Amino acid sequence: HLHRASLLLPALEAALANFSGGAAGGVVQPVRTVLPVPRHGGYLGVMPAYSAADDALTTKLVTFYEHLKDSSVPSHQATVLLFEPSNGTLKAVLDGSVITAKRTAAVSAIATKLLMPPFAEVLCILGAGVQAYSHYDIFTELFTFKEVRIWNRTKERAVQFASTVSGPVRVCSSAQEAVTGADVIVTVTMATAPILLGDWVKPGAHINAVGASRPDWRELDDELMKNSVLFVDSRDAALTESGDVILSGAEIFAELGEVLKGTKPALPEKTTVFKSLGMAVEDTVAAKFVYDAWSAGN
Repeated sequence: HLHRASLLLPALEAALANFSGGAAGGVVQPVRTVLPVPRHGGYLGVMPAYSAADDALTTKLVTFYEHLKDSSVPSHQATVLLFEPSNGTLKAVLDGSVITAKRTAAVSAIATKLLMPPFAEVLCILGAGVQAYSHYDIFTELFTFKEVRIWNRTKERAVQFASTVSGPVRVCSSAQEAVTGADVIVTVTMATAPILLGDWVKPGAHINAVGASRPDWRELDDELMKNSVLFVDSRDAALTESGDVILSGAEIFAELGEVLKGTKPALPEKTTVFKSLGMAVEDTVAAKFVYDAWSAGN
């Protein structure tokens, strides 16, 4: 039911705007609770949310493990629980990994639509995991790029990515090679130190920074963070969870929802970064979309 993540765009745009609308927007969502699992180098995140506009109540449970010895197990695994808001009954248990991949890519696409330079021709993806595939799918569906490039820390996975997806992809041997001259850059890595340097980035490019979801992890260096206009999904989350934001001291210009509401400008002529941490309300909207589509089919 989430084969085409682009179908989620209108609902996600409304949810982002409602979230940034404060109490009037009707989104109730705390910053996620993250429980470390020190013995195994992992984390358990708990992400509840209620959206009044959708009358939908969910919580997502997500585990993420840094450097897994067993590469057959994904670094991120998730489950979404969907409740009946009127009485608290559990209605459905959904595969949160698919929902996370699709809604994250869809939100990056919303940011890109608003912030990318007008004649964007080159897309660059750093990382070759689940999020690389979901971003590739929706970006090539919604936008027209003349060239798509990929880089991954282990080149075999980048080669595998290029041979699996539907269109031509250029495998690059370094992140710098992949990034140089790119108009839109997506970072979807498990990096804990910067892999994207401001020096390499073309002025006016747009970056979707999706990895580095802990306060001490980085994907982008200080130069890039300080010399670009910074957009986030949630100010509170970014200032609590994002090493890229916290450690660089970069100033947040706007939440994506503020741009969608028209209270802040998009500034596509500038070099822009969208730091995506993912919000529980995005899972809520996506889970309800999947559940409603399934119900209609049954």
